[in-house]
Amino acid sequence: MTDRPPAAFKVEHADLSGAPGVVIHGEVDVSTVRALVDALDTAIRESAGAFVVDLCSVAFLDSSGLSALMRARALLGRDERALAVVCPPGPVRRLFEVAGVSDLLFLYDSREQASAALVPPA
Repeated sequence: MTDRPPAAFKVEHADLSGAPGVVIHGEVDVSTVRALVDALDTAIRESAGAFVVDLCSVAFLDSSGLSALMRARALLGRDERALAVVCPPGPVRRLFEVAGVSDLLFLYDSREQASAALVPPA
């Protein structure tokens, strides 16, 4: 066990292969989910096309964070936009599987894998 505190929660804009998106850092729980929802809503509203959420730097995601991501998926779906989620195998990815929503999302193990999927074939 480590004595290091978890990374501070923050959301940064980070496009991937021309697709708009965000990178989330730290822990996503009931104390940070409102900020996440607000950041996702704004980023989605100000963009077009597929949208990428990078969870590689998320140390913990609870059910409120999962709900926020499913809400983002629903918002994007209204305009027939896809949500790509970058989430390597581990505890956060396991939550998607246990909750039974992994089949509802485009999940990628790495930014490179998501980038390759987002670039149309030449």
